[in-house]
Order: sequence, then structure tokens, then C-alpha cells
Amino acid sequence: MSTSYWAVLRTPGAARLFGAAMIGRLSYGTVSLSLLLAVAATTGSYARAGWVMAVLSTVNVLLFPARAGMVDRYGPRRVLPPMAAGYALTLLGLAAATWRSGTPYPVLLVLAAAAGVFAPPLGPVTRAQWSRLVTDPELRRRAYSLDTVAEELLYVTGPLLAGVLATVARPAVGVLLSAALVLGGTLALAVSVPRETATGGADSSSGDEVSSTRGLLSRARQPLAAAAGAGAGLGAFGLLAVVFAGQHGRDADVAWVEATLAAGSAIGGLALGAVNWRMAAGNRLTILTAVLGTALALAALAPSLPVLAVIAAFAGLAVAPTLTTAYLLTDEIAAPEQRTRAGAWVNTAFNAGGSLSTATVGLLTERLPLSVCLLLAAVPVLAALVAAPSWRVFGNERAVAAEG
Repeated sequence: MSTSYWAVLRTPGAARLFGAAMIGRLSYGTVSLSLLLAVAATTGSYARAGWVMAVLSTVNVLLFPARAGMVDRYGPRRVLPPMAAGYALTLLGLAAATWRSGTPYPVLLVLAAAAGVFAPPLGPVTRAQWSRLVTDPELRRRAYSLDTVAEELLYVTGPLLAGVLATVARPAVGVLLSAALVLGGTLALAVSVPRETATGGADSSSGDEVSSTRGLLSRARQPLAAAAGAGAGLGAFGLLAVVFAGQHGRDADVAWVEATLAAGSAIGGLALGAVNWRMAAGNRLTILTAVLGTALALAALAPSLPVLAVIAAFAGLAVAPTLTTAYLLTDEIAAPEQRTRAGAWVNTAFNAGGSLSTATVGLLTERLPLSVCLLLAAVPVLAALVAAPSWRVFGNERAVAAEG
């Protein structure tokens, strides 16, 4: 396994790309908790802090494919630096506004919306560059697996770092750190892209752009459905795990469930990259989606928190592999000039599914037994199987993807 991943990092330009991307994406791991705590301390209300985060997240998700499309059209070198500068400046504004109390609440909402407008699509850009750097399909799958697992670990270590800063200093310091990380990492990522790949098809018409996007979404219906289903299932499970922990102990005990889910995901993601698969990507995504949905359904039978943690670990084994395979399949389906946008649509599908399910399940917990809610969390994951194409035999994955 270690040899496989070292082979990825030994690819010319790979270590530089990976390091820059991880620095920039760590910002997204630190900013959420830092900003939430900073706004809550400034306004004295977690409800208002939640609305600020919701505005930032909603604007970010809605505009994510458009920003990725700009990268495809004009190139990372031209688009990423102004995005990173705009995002870092808005974070600096939020840090200044939350340094002490007294900032008008509407100002915080406007700054949060502005941050959502500028947030650079570092994940899709990184994966598009992996496709450029790594031409061998097996090595590319390892690169995507490494990227997905590393990104998930950033979303574990990021909040821990934010929590430490909030304890030893103040939450706004975490917002300042997030601004520095995203600016430095994004600029380094942009510089790592060769100049010849930094010019895009800026002369394409608006009509062609819309038609191209529709075609991409139609061909990528399986990975997009899988990502949306996974996001919905995991979003619902995350909220329900908090309720479960409260009923079987303390709310804080949910950290053990989250930890086992993350650990299982990391193991599954690394295993996906290490094993030489002969199965077509579409078939593999179908199996992984079914495993994830089944594991989440089993959570309805959990009698105690330790059992729920074990089930979470089992579900986690399929999380990173499902997302990695969805990214790989979408990348194979997309034309070279669409790769950043294609990856962004997978991100958008996952985040939109999570947001919608969290809001819906929050209402259901007041009306249905917890076990029924846990069972329903598996429904969107299993429903995504409807979008899977007919089963295909072992063979060339790129040929399978080209058939749609």
C-alpha cells in the first residue's frame, strides 16, 4: 500500500500539488467552527451564528459549479488568485467584525454571503490536476483515494485546531488563520499549474456552455445520484447520532461515533487505492452505494452507543470509496475542459443532499421514533441505486464510462 501511494507522490509535480492543495483546503476545516464560535461570542446567540454559517454555506454551494466553470474556461492561474484574495479579504473582515461585540448583525450576514461568493473550488481543481499529472488509470485511482482520505482528515484536524485557538486565544484568531491558509495554499496551487494548462476556452458561447453542462449532468447521473444520496444519508445520520447519544448517555459521546466513522472512511479509502480492481467503475460505485445504504439501515437496530459506533465504522468503510469512485467516474465521463466543473457538481450534489436531509430529519425527529428516523436515513442512499446503469462485466473502465 505504501509503495502505491509513494508512486503517486513521486510523479513529477505531484508532491507540490498535494502540499499546496492540503494547505489551502485546511482553511475549510478550520473556518467553520472558528466562525461559528466567533459570531456566537460577538452576538451572544448560537441561533444567529447558525444563520451566518447557513448563508455562507448556501451561497457557496449554489455558486460552486459556476466558479469551477470559470476555472475550466479561463484556467487556474488566472482565476484562483483573485478568488483566494476576495475570500481571504472577506474572512479578514469577519475576523475584524467578530474581534469584539457590537458589530451589526446584518454586516455579518453580508460578509458571510461575500465569503460564499469568492470561496475557491480547491477540491475540484486539485482532482482535475491529478487527471493531468497521472495518466495511468490505476495510479490515478490511488491519487484520487489519497486526495479524498487526506481531505477527510483535514475536516477532522481542522476543527481540533480551531478549538485549540478558541481556547488559548479567541475564535476570531481561527478565522484569521483560515484566511492565511486559503490565500497561501491557493496561490501555491495556482503557481503549480503549468502555463500551458492555464488558458481555457474563453470564446465558447453561453448557449454551448448550457448545452455542454446539460450533457455532462445527463451522462454523470449515476455518480451525481450516488454523491447526493451519500450526502443525504450521512447528513441525516450525523444529526440522528447526536439524538441517539443524548438518549443513551451524553450529547458529547457522539464524538466516538464520528471518530469511528472517520476512521472507517480513511481505512476504506486507502484500501480502495491499494487494491488493483478489475471491476468497472460503474459496477464498483453500485456495490459501494449499496453497502453504505445497508450499513446506515442497520443503525436502526443499534441498542446502545458502542454498537452504533461499530455500525458507523462499517458504514465509514464505504464513505471515502463511494466519493472517490464518484469523482473518478465523473472525471472519466467529462471532457478535459469540463473536469473542474464536473468535480464541482459531485461536491454540490453531496453538500446539497446533506443540507436538505439534515433539515428534513430535524423535523422528523419530533414526529417519529428514533429507530424509524435512522432507517429513513438509508433511503436516499439506496434510492440512488435507481440511477445505476445495467451491470457490466469486468473490463476497461474508460470504455465503460464513454458509453454513459
